[in-house]
Amino acid sequence: MLRTMKNTLTPQQKIQLDQMHDSTRDGRVRDCIKAVLLASEGWSQTMISQALRIHESTVVRHLSDYVLSEKLKPENGDNQSKLSATQTKHLIEHLTEKTYSHTHQIVAYVN
Repeated sequence: MLRTMKNTLTPQQKIQLDQMHDSTRDGRVRDCIKAVLLASEGWSQTMISQALRIHESTVVRHLSDYVLSEKLKPENGDNQSKLSATQTKHLIEHLTEKTYSHTHQIVAYVN
């Protein structure tokens, strides 16, 4: 995988990735961009994972996603609520009145 990344980015792609890195607020996207850039500069997956303080499998996934589809944004957590506006309002009211010790208790209440 890493051999396919090394020196495969054009100067224009590197500039675009640098600009994206500077403009995005999502730390996961910034880490992905850094991983791609560092790999293109010949860094090993181990070195990248140590420098970014992320698991090596995450580095592998970032590089693979970029090589296969130029994907930089993670797909987990689309921030779309599964509750209706009314349900959300009731949940907020409930949580304002009752304090739970554990997240699983809230999950059980919502279910």
